[in-house]
Order: sequence, then structure tokens, then C-alpha cells
Amino acid sequence: MKNIAVLGCTGSIGTQTLDIISKNRDKYNVTGLSCGSDAVGLAELAREFDCDVLGIADERKRVTVKELRPSATVYCGDDALTQTLDGADIAVIAVVGMIGLKAVLYALDRGITVALANKESLVAGGEIVTARAKLGGAIRPVDSEHSAIWQCLRGETAFKRIILTASGGPFFDTPVGKLKSVTPEQAVAHPNWRMGKKISVDSATMVNKGLELIEARWLFDTVNVDYVIHPESVVHSMVEFADGSIKAQAGFPDMRQPIQYALTYPDHAPREYAPLKLPLSLRFIPPDETAFRAPRLAKQVIETGGLAGAVFNAANEAAVRLFLERKIAFTDIVDTVENALCKEDMSGERTLDGVISTHNRVYDKIYLKYQGA
Repeated sequence: MKNIAVLGCTGSIGTQTLDIISKNRDKYNVTGLSCGSDAVGLAELAREFDCDVLGIADERKRVTVKELRPSATVYCGDDALTQTLDGADIAVIAVVGMIGLKAVLYALDRGITVALANKESLVAGGEIVTARAKLGGAIRPVDSEHSAIWQCLRGETAFKRIILTASGGPFFDTPVGKLKSVTPEQAVAHPNWRMGKKISVDSATMVNKGLELIEARWLFDTVNVDYVIHPESVVHSMVEFADGSIKAQAGFPDMRQPIQYALTYPDHAPREYAPLKLPLSLRFIPPDETAFRAPRLAKQVIETGGLAGAVFNAANEAAVRLFLERKIAFTDIVDTVENALCKEDMSGERTLDGVISTHNRVYDKIYLKYQGA
């Protein structure tokens, strides 16, 4: 029986994780649950999984959680992301944003295996996180692309290049001139995956692929990362070896596969799934980095190192929020990121405090600029 804590339990990854657990009650025990502000959803999950260690970031919702689940100990603020991990063997960290970094480090410091679905912790703090992971704990990637690479590298000792696949999002064949008028509703409607608003917008701008390139750099300790557009999302990523051979991991687009693998590693445990129907018609298309230049900017971040990832991530977080609030245009998101990479100071200390300080400074500068606009 493995003890599992799920951070971001009411979001897309969190609910799919709990769906897997619900079908395997003899294998998993939920020891901690946390979310941002959905008090009702948190209490319902607490009842379903008989969990009394709960966290909610929004302190105003603590009373509601206690009313709905009187037996629970309820943590708030930063404690919602750390105290709910105590007692876990595996921590599924599926919160969105920089808030996940502290939770990842907390878990690793205690030897807890991290099933990682928080991009920002590696993008902004990859150097810190990977150094900490070498001292204790382990990281198992949950993103479908990184899980695919992880699976392709089992039994291998060396490789030449990682090739991520990208669906291209909902606008990969949209004329550049029409992108400025994209609405939030259009941007969150991903053609292949069911995801939250922020990650859906990131996919639409291709920033998501940029974030994943930076993640891959840290997860697999290489700067040799590339990507290709693959609209069908059947091949989840590939690894190229020195002899020219390429391994690919494929499957029907379903996040439950990489989530379950992070829980059951090294086993591919049985589960219900939609099989691929043969024959397959698959496309692999060179990316258009004129229309979607975020991955190119991410490669620059990899080359620059230091706090460049923290700047990239903070600028994007602020810009996506502004776009969803209809204060900037869709095309302004990547413009904002590029401007920040050109102008912001990246010379601070490469420590947890340095990363958080850089994030807050860049985020606030961008977001507050548009308040009252």
C-alpha cells in the first residue's frame, strides 16, 4: 500500500490521479489533499477518500472546509503545499505556477518521491531542484512528453538528442495576421487534451512547448533538446541515439497513462484504455518559429542559464493572466516574454530566495502595469 498526497487535487491532473486511485483502492491510500480555493470540491474528495489532512491556499475558505469536513486538520497558505505532504510515499504535485517549487523541495528534502506535473518548479528552479533530488527523493515526470522520454530511456545509458512532440495547439495553421484577435475562449479550447485554462493558453501560444524544452533540459541533464509539430498527439516524444536510431513512445492521448506510470513505476500496471486503431495517419511537421517563437526563446533560456528561466516563467504567468482578464491581446503574451528576457536583470543569486525574488519582481512589474487599464 502506497501513501499518496495530491496537491492541486481539484484540477485536471489531480482529479485524474484520484480517478486512478479510486480504481486501485487496494494499492493506494490518500494521506493528504490540497487545492487553491475550491473548498466544496476539496471537502467532497476528502469524504470520498477518507482523508483528514487537507490544505487550501485561500485562507478565507478554511472555515468552509472545516464546516464540510469537521474531522479534518486544514492547512492554509504555504502550509497547504507542505504540511499535507507529511506521511506520503509519493507526492503528486499538480499545482499551477511558482507555488509548486517550495512543495517540490519540501518533498525531496524528506525523501518523498515527486510525481511532477508542475512545470514552473523546473523551469524557474531546475538547477536547485535537480541538485536537491541528488541528495534524496526522486522525480517522476507526469507530463506526457517527459514521461515518454523517461520510458524511452529505460535500459539506455546514453543518447544523442531528445525530440519533444507538440500538437501545435488550436492555431498551428492559423494565419499570423489573425492571431491577434484570438479570444480567451478560443485559446482554452485545445483540440486533443482536456486541461486547465493556463496550460491551455500556454499550448495555444506554444509557450508550453518552450517550458517543456527547459524542463527536459533539467530532467534529463542535456541541452540537446528539440521539438516537432505532431497534430495527432499519438507519439508523445522521441529519443535519438548516436547510431541514428530513434525510440518513440505512443498511445491514445490520455493523461491517465503517464500519471499511472508515475505511481506504478517501474511497472506498466493494467488499466482500461482506448486502444489505437490501425492503420494510423501521422504527421510530423517542422515548427513555424516566426508565428510561434516561444520555443526559440526557451532555447535561448537554456543557453543563458542562471535566472533566465525564472524571468521567462514569471513574464508568461503575468501575461497569461492579463490575457485571460482581457487586458492584453493573445499575441502580446509572447511579446511580453521576449521583452522581459531582453530587459530584466538575471544576475541574482541562483538560490530558492533568488528565484522567488526574481519571479515576484518580474511578475509584479508586468501585471501591475495594466491595473486600472
